[in-house]
Amino acid sequence: MAAEGNYYVPAQSKWPIVATIGLFLTLVGMGMMMNDMSAGVKDSSAHFVFLAGSLILAYMLFGWFGNVIQESRAGLYSDQMDRSFRWGMGWFIFSEVMFFAAFFGALFYVRNYTVPWLGGDGDKGLSSMLWPDFVSQWPLMTNPDNETFKGPAEVIPAAGLPLINTILLITSSFTATFAHHALRKDARKKTKIWLGLTLVLGFSFLVLQAMEYIHAYEELGLTLASGIYGSTFFMLTGFHGAHVTLGAIMLTVMLVRIMKGHFTPDNHFGFEAACWYWHFVDVVWIGLFIFVYIF
Repeated sequence: MAAEGNYYVPAQSKWPIVATIGLFLTLVGMGMMMNDMSAGVKDSSAHFVFLAGSLILAYMLFGWFGNVIQESRAGLYSDQMDRSFRWGMGWFIFSEVMFFAAFFGALFYVRNYTVPWLGGDGDKGLSSMLWPDFVSQWPLMTNPDNETFKGPAEVIPAAGLPLINTILLITSSFTATFAHHALRKDARKKTKIWLGLTLVLGFSFLVLQAMEYIHAYEELGLTLASGIYGSTFFMLTGFHGAHVTLGAIMLTVMLVRIMKGHFTPDNHFGFEAACWYWHFVDVVWIGLFIFVYIF
Protein backbone atom coordinates (compact mmCIF):
# COMPACT_ATOMS: atom_id res chain seq x y z
CA MET A 1 0.00 0.00 0.00
CA ALA A 2 1.14 3.55 -0.69
CA ALA A 3 2.70 5.48 2.17
CA GLU A 4 0.71 7.89 4.33
CA GLY A 5 2.03 10.99 2.58
CA ASN A 6 1.57 9.71 -0.99
CA TYR A 7 -1.96 10.71 -1.94
CA TYR A 8 -2.99 8.95 -5.10
CA VAL A 9 -4.05 11.25 -7.97
CA PRO A 10 -5.86 9.29 -10.70
CA ALA A 11 -5.48 9.98 -14.38
CA GLN A 12 -8.09 11.94 -16.32
CA SER A 13 -11.34 10.00 -16.62
CA LYS A 14 -14.40 10.01 -18.86
CA TRP A 15 -16.63 8.55 -16.15
CA PRO A 16 -17.88 11.80 -14.51
CA ILE A 17 -19.35 13.10 -17.79
CA VAL A 18 -20.80 9.67 -18.60
CA ALA A 19 -22.42 9.60 -15.14
CA THR A 20 -23.90 13.08 -15.69
CA ILE A 21 -25.51 12.05 -18.98
CA GLY A 22 -26.86 8.83 -17.48
CA LEU A 23 -28.32 10.57 -14.43
CA PHE A 24 -29.92 13.27 -16.58
CA LEU A 25 -31.65 10.78 -18.89
CA THR A 26 -32.74 8.57 -15.99
CA LEU A 27 -34.34 11.44 -14.06
CA VAL A 28 -35.97 12.90 -17.17
CA GLY A 29 -37.35 9.50 -18.12
CA MET A 30 -38.62 8.90 -14.58
CA GLY A 31 -40.36 12.28 -14.52
CA MET A 32 -41.94 11.62 -17.91
CA MET A 33 -43.18 8.22 -16.75
CA MET A 34 -44.80 9.69 -13.65
CA ASN A 35 -46.50 12.41 -15.66
CA ASP A 36 -47.73 9.86 -18.20
CA MET A 37 -49.13 7.60 -15.49
CA SER A 38 -50.91 10.50 -13.82
CA ALA A 39 -52.38 11.64 -17.15
CA GLY A 40 -53.28 8.13 -18.30
CA VAL A 41 -50.93 8.25 -21.32
CA LYS A 42 -50.01 4.75 -22.50
CA ASP A 43 -47.93 5.25 -25.66
CA SER A 44 -44.87 7.32 -24.77
CA SER A 45 -41.11 7.45 -25.18
CA ALA A 46 -40.63 7.86 -21.43
CA HIS A 47 -39.70 4.21 -20.86
CA PHE A 48 -37.05 4.37 -23.60
CA VAL A 49 -35.51 7.52 -22.12
CA PHE A 50 -35.43 5.93 -18.67
CA LEU A 51 -33.96 2.68 -20.06
CA ALA A 52 -31.26 4.56 -21.98
CA GLY A 53 -30.26 6.48 -18.85
CA SER A 54 -30.23 3.30 -16.75
CA LEU A 55 -28.01 1.48 -19.26
CA ILE A 56 -25.57 4.39 -19.38
CA LEU A 57 -25.46 4.45 -15.57
CA ALA A 58 -24.84 0.70 -15.46
CA TYR A 59 -22.00 1.09 -17.98
CA MET A 60 -20.52 3.94 -15.93
CA LEU A 61 -20.72 2.05 -12.62
CA PHE A 62 -19.15 -1.09 -14.10
CA GLY A 63 -16.28 0.86 -15.66
CA TRP A 64 -15.61 3.40 -12.93
CA PHE A 65 -15.75 1.03 -9.99
CA GLY A 66 -13.73 -1.47 -12.00
CA ASN A 67 -10.97 1.13 -12.21
CA VAL A 68 -11.19 1.80 -8.46
CA ILE A 69 -10.93 -1.93 -7.69
CA GLN A 70 -7.86 -2.26 -9.92
CA GLU A 71 -6.19 0.73 -8.27
CA SER A 72 -6.94 -0.59 -4.78
CA ARG A 73 -5.60 -4.09 -5.52
CA ALA A 74 -2.50 -2.55 -7.06
CA GLY A 75 -1.70 -0.98 -3.68
CA LEU A 76 -2.01 2.60 -4.90
CA TYR A 77 -4.19 3.79 -2.01
CA SER A 78 -2.81 5.04 1.31
CA ASP A 79 -4.48 5.29 4.72
CA GLN A 80 -5.34 8.88 3.83
CA MET A 81 -7.19 7.66 0.75
CA ASP A 82 -9.05 5.11 2.86
CA ARG A 83 -10.27 7.91 5.14
CA SER A 84 -11.41 9.84 2.07
CA PHE A 85 -13.49 6.88 0.91
CA ARG A 86 -15.06 6.58 4.35
CA TRP A 87 -15.90 10.27 4.52
CA GLY A 88 -17.28 10.13 0.98
CA MET A 89 -19.54 7.19 1.75
CA GLY A 90 -20.66 8.84 4.97
CA TRP A 91 -21.67 12.04 3.18
CA PHE A 92 -23.37 10.03 0.45
CA ILE A 93 -25.54 8.22 3.00
CA PHE A 94 -26.24 11.55 4.72
CA SER A 95 -27.48 12.96 1.40
CA GLU A 96 -29.75 9.94 1.07
CA VAL A 97 -31.08 10.57 4.58
CA MET A 98 -31.97 14.12 3.52
CA PHE A 99 -33.56 12.77 0.33
CA PHE A 100 -35.97 10.58 2.27
CA ALA A 101 -36.45 13.25 4.94
CA ALA A 102 -37.96 15.48 2.24
CA PHE A 103 -40.54 12.83 1.33
CA PHE A 104 -41.33 11.99 4.95
CA GLY A 105 -41.69 15.73 5.54
CA ALA A 106 -44.14 16.00 2.63
CA LEU A 107 -46.15 13.10 4.06
CA PHE A 108 -46.23 14.76 7.51
CA TYR A 109 -47.29 18.13 6.08
CA VAL A 110 -50.09 16.64 3.96
CA ARG A 111 -51.46 14.47 6.77
CA ASN A 112 -51.28 17.03 9.57
CA TYR A 113 -51.91 20.31 7.79
CA THR A 114 -53.17 20.25 4.19
CA VAL A 115 -55.88 17.59 4.49
CA PRO A 116 -57.25 18.94 7.82
CA TRP A 117 -57.30 22.48 6.38
CA LEU A 118 -59.37 21.29 3.43
CA GLY A 119 -61.70 19.63 5.94
CA GLY A 120 -62.21 22.92 7.82
CA ASP A 121 -59.74 22.56 10.70
CA GLY A 122 -57.09 24.99 11.88
CA ASP A 123 -56.17 28.55 11.00
CA LYS A 124 -56.58 27.89 7.29
CA GLY A 125 -59.83 26.01 7.63
CA LEU A 126 -61.45 28.47 5.21
CA SER A 127 -59.88 26.30 2.50
CA SER A 128 -62.85 24.01 3.10
CA MET A 129 -64.94 26.41 0.98
CA LEU A 130 -63.20 24.95 -2.09
CA TRP A 131 -64.90 21.57 -1.48
CA PRO A 132 -67.59 22.03 1.19
CA ASP A 133 -68.51 18.34 1.25
CA PHE A 134 -64.96 17.11 1.73
CA VAL A 135 -64.32 15.10 4.92
CA SER A 136 -60.79 15.07 6.32
CA GLN A 137 -59.40 11.57 6.90
CA TRP A 138 -56.22 9.53 6.48
CA PRO A 139 -55.72 7.37 4.53
CA LEU A 140 -57.51 9.64 2.08
CA MET A 141 -60.01 7.36 0.35
CA THR A 142 -62.26 10.11 -1.06
CA ASN A 143 -60.43 13.03 -2.65
CA PRO A 144 -61.79 16.61 -2.67
CA ASP A 145 -62.31 16.32 -6.43
CA ASN A 146 -63.13 12.64 -6.45
CA GLU A 147 -64.56 12.70 -9.97
CA THR A 148 -61.27 13.79 -11.50
CA PHE A 149 -59.01 11.89 -9.09
CA LYS A 150 -60.89 8.85 -7.87
CA GLY A 151 -59.55 7.65 -4.54
CA PRO A 152 -58.48 4.07 -3.87
CA ALA A 153 -61.03 1.41 -2.96
CA GLU A 154 -58.70 0.01 -0.28
CA VAL A 155 -55.18 0.45 1.06
CA ILE A 156 -52.47 -2.12 1.67
CA PRO A 157 -52.89 -3.62 5.17
CA ALA A 158 -49.75 -3.52 7.31
CA ALA A 159 -50.24 -7.08 8.56
CA GLY A 160 -49.85 -8.61 5.08
CA LEU A 161 -46.91 -8.33 2.70
CA PRO A 162 -45.50 -5.18 4.39
CA LEU A 163 -45.00 -7.08 7.65
CA ILE A 164 -43.34 -9.98 5.83
CA ASN A 165 -41.07 -7.53 4.01
CA THR A 166 -40.18 -5.88 7.31
CA ILE A 167 -39.13 -9.23 8.76
CA LEU A 168 -37.10 -9.99 5.61
CA LEU A 169 -35.19 -6.71 5.69
CA ILE A 170 -34.51 -6.72 9.42
CA THR A 171 -33.25 -10.30 9.16
CA SER A 172 -31.07 -9.36 6.18
CA SER A 173 -29.43 -6.64 8.25
CA PHE A 174 -28.36 -9.28 10.78
CA THR A 175 -27.07 -11.66 8.11
CA ALA A 176 -25.06 -8.83 6.50
CA THR A 177 -23.50 -8.09 9.91
CA PHE A 178 -22.66 -11.78 10.40
CA ALA A 179 -21.01 -11.79 6.95
CA HIS A 180 -18.94 -8.74 7.90
CA HIS A 181 -17.77 -10.31 11.16
CA ALA A 182 -16.87 -13.52 9.31
CA LEU A 183 -14.78 -11.57 6.79
CA ARG A 184 -12.92 -9.79 9.60
CA LYS A 185 -12.03 -13.24 10.95
CA ASP A 186 -11.00 -14.36 7.43
CA ALA A 187 -13.72 -17.05 7.51
CA ARG A 188 -14.44 -16.71 3.80
CA LYS A 189 -16.80 -19.68 3.53
CA LYS A 190 -19.03 -18.30 6.28
CA THR A 191 -18.83 -14.87 4.65
CA LYS A 192 -20.15 -16.28 1.38
CA ILE A 193 -22.97 -18.14 3.13
CA TRP A 194 -24.16 -15.18 5.19
CA LEU A 195 -23.83 -12.76 2.28
CA GLY A 196 -25.66 -15.15 -0.04
CA LEU A 197 -28.48 -15.42 2.49
CA THR A 198 -28.61 -11.61 2.69
CA LEU A 199 -29.09 -11.45 -1.06
CA VAL A 200 -31.85 -14.07 -1.00
CA LEU A 201 -33.70 -12.01 1.61
CA GLY A 202 -33.15 -8.76 -0.27
CA PHE A 203 -34.35 -10.05 -3.63
CA SER A 204 -37.30 -11.75 -1.94
CA PHE A 205 -38.27 -8.33 -0.59
CA LEU A 206 -38.23 -6.90 -4.12
CA VAL A 207 -40.35 -9.73 -5.51
CA LEU A 208 -42.95 -9.30 -2.76
CA GLN A 209 -43.03 -5.55 -3.26
CA ALA A 210 -43.63 -6.04 -6.99
CA MET A 211 -46.53 -8.36 -6.11
CA GLU A 212 -47.87 -5.69 -3.74
CA TYR A 213 -47.73 -3.05 -6.48
CA ILE A 214 -49.57 -5.27 -8.96
CA HIS A 215 -52.26 -5.98 -6.36
CA ALA A 216 -52.57 -2.26 -5.54
CA TYR A 217 -52.92 -1.19 -9.19
CA GLU A 218 -55.12 -3.97 -10.51
CA GLU A 219 -57.40 -4.72 -7.57
CA LEU A 220 -57.38 -1.84 -5.07
CA GLY A 221 -57.36 1.17 -7.38
CA LEU A 222 -54.33 2.46 -5.47
CA THR A 223 -52.27 4.23 -8.15
CA LEU A 224 -50.25 7.40 -8.63
CA ALA A 225 -53.42 8.95 -10.05
CA SER A 226 -55.56 8.07 -7.01
CA GLY A 227 -54.80 11.28 -5.13
CA ILE A 228 -52.27 12.44 -2.56
CA TYR A 229 -52.30 9.17 -0.64
CA GLY A 230 -51.35 7.18 -3.72
CA SER A 231 -48.72 9.73 -4.68
CA THR A 232 -46.98 9.73 -1.30
CA PHE A 233 -47.31 5.95 -0.98
CA PHE A 234 -45.62 5.18 -4.29
CA MET A 235 -43.03 7.95 -4.03
CA LEU A 236 -41.82 6.71 -0.65
CA THR A 237 -42.05 2.95 -1.24
CA GLY A 238 -40.95 3.24 -4.87
CA PHE A 239 -37.80 5.21 -4.15
CA HIS A 240 -37.04 2.87 -1.27
CA GLY A 241 -37.44 -0.11 -3.59
CA ALA A 242 -34.99 1.51 -6.00
CA HIS A 243 -32.50 1.89 -3.15
CA VAL A 244 -32.98 -1.75 -2.11
CA THR A 245 -32.30 -2.75 -5.71
CA LEU A 246 -29.10 -0.69 -5.74
CA GLY A 247 -28.03 -2.13 -2.38
CA ALA A 248 -28.69 -5.69 -3.57
CA ILE A 249 -26.58 -5.06 -6.68
CA MET A 250 -23.77 -3.69 -4.52
CA LEU A 251 -23.84 -6.77 -2.28
CA THR A 252 -23.94 -9.05 -5.32
CA VAL A 253 -20.76 -7.41 -6.59
CA MET A 254 -19.21 -7.89 -3.15
CA LEU A 255 -20.08 -11.61 -3.25
CA VAL A 256 -18.48 -11.97 -6.69
CA ARG A 257 -15.36 -10.19 -5.46
CA ILE A 258 -15.14 -12.45 -2.40
CA MET A 259 -15.42 -15.50 -4.65
CA LYS A 260 -12.51 -14.10 -6.69
CA GLY A 261 -10.38 -13.80 -3.55
CA HIS A 262 -10.64 -10.06 -3.07
CA PHE A 263 -10.51 -8.37 0.36
CA THR A 264 -8.54 -9.17 3.48
CA PRO A 265 -9.55 -8.97 7.15
CA ASP A 266 -7.89 -5.54 7.36
CA ASN A 267 -8.64 -4.16 3.88
CA HIS A 268 -12.26 -4.53 2.78
CA PHE A 269 -13.84 -1.09 2.76
CA GLY A 270 -15.79 -1.84 -0.44
CA PHE A 271 -17.63 -4.60 1.42
CA GLU A 272 -18.03 -2.44 4.51
CA ALA A 273 -19.48 0.46 2.52
CA ALA A 274 -22.04 -1.85 0.87
CA CYS A 275 -23.08 -3.05 4.34
CA TRP A 276 -23.44 0.54 5.55
CA TYR A 277 -25.76 1.25 2.66
CA TRP A 278 -27.78 -1.91 3.29
CA HIS A 279 -28.30 -1.00 6.93
CA PHE A 280 -29.42 2.44 5.82
CA VAL A 281 -32.16 1.10 3.51
CA ASP A 282 -33.28 -1.23 6.30
CA VAL A 283 -33.71 1.67 8.73
CA VAL A 284 -35.62 3.69 6.11
CA TRP A 285 -38.00 0.77 5.61
CA ILE A 286 -38.77 0.63 9.33
CA GLY A 287 -39.80 4.29 9.13
CA LEU A 288 -41.91 3.54 6.06
CA PHE A 289 -43.61 0.59 7.71
CA ILE A 290 -44.53 2.68 10.74
CA PHE A 291 -45.64 5.94 9.09
CA VAL A 292 -46.99 4.68 5.74
CA TYR A 293 -48.56 1.33 6.57
CA ILE A 294 -49.43 1.47 10.29
CA PHE A 295 -50.29 5.11 11.13
